[in-house]
Amino acid sequence: MGWLAVGDTYEIALVEGRVVARSASEASGEGQLRTLPGELRDHPEVIELQRFAEWLDRHAAECAARVDNWMVSSLPVPTGLLARVWPDEAWQSALRDLVVVGESPDEVGFLRDADDSGELRVVNLDGETVRLSPRTVTMPHPVLLPELDELRVFAAELGVVQGVEQIHRATWHKPGDIGGDAETVTEFSGAEYSSWFHLSARADSLGYKVADGRVTGRIRDAGRVFTASVDIGNPYYDEEGRTGDLSWRNGWDRLRLSEVGPVAWSEGMRMAAALHAGRTVAADHAA
Repeated sequence: MGWLAVGDTYEIALVEGRVVARSASEASGEGQLRTLPGELRDHPEVIELQRFAEWLDRHAAECAARVDNWMVSSLPVPTGLLARVWPDEAWQSALRDLVVVGESPDEVGFLRDADDSGELRVVNLDGETVRLSPRTVTMPHPVLLPELDELRVFAAELGVVQGVEQIHRATWHKPGDIGGDAETVTEFSGAEYSSWFHLSARADSLGYKVADGRVTGRIRDAGRVFTASVDIGNPYYDEEGRTGDLSWRNGWDRLRLSEVGPVAWSEGMRMAAALHAGRTVAADHAA
């Protein structure tokens, strides 16, 4: 974005998401001021540019959230849609270098481009840049990627930095020896917080819902919708915050652990682990 004149003295621009100013006499672009001059802070052009910057931030967050949902749910995404949104920098930042899989399991690689012809340019696992033309692609949840460790090594060699966490997302695989009637996981239970409200704030900051004494996250897994749930008690009765057991539901019914799908299991464990990680350290040591 170029520089905009504000009166006869200053020019303003968006630089790395914030409004900056320079003297209008600096034709070379140098001489950017460290702080925005006080007389500019209420100027209409500055206010409009700040609002535009805020909109760009919201737009980028919305794009990342949508792509994250596609990835977590492993939903098929039309390649034509990718081509339409690719010119948008926010969409491109969220999509670039995600592992995509075409109509064949062999059509897999890191997404590098999507053009109007419906072709995708990807770097495959042999390090070659190839073009794919599937009708749809998926961006698989990492727990479903059979060569995840190899992908991580290869991504490091390529210098891949994903805007949406996929291959480096923390994953948990469901043990094969779960008892038939077991319904809860206790591995992350008992994490103590200084107050219930701190625990609730932690859950909210991570993007989870807090209601009815539980932290919940909805996960689509192979066409089914699961709700992972961690009990956290009630603020009217529990002064301190403490995490309880992890369980899953499909609708209103609590599921046996053997009924939970691999993505729902991994994402539920990820939620419980993140809540556990934010516990009060002093209380943890005292135990």
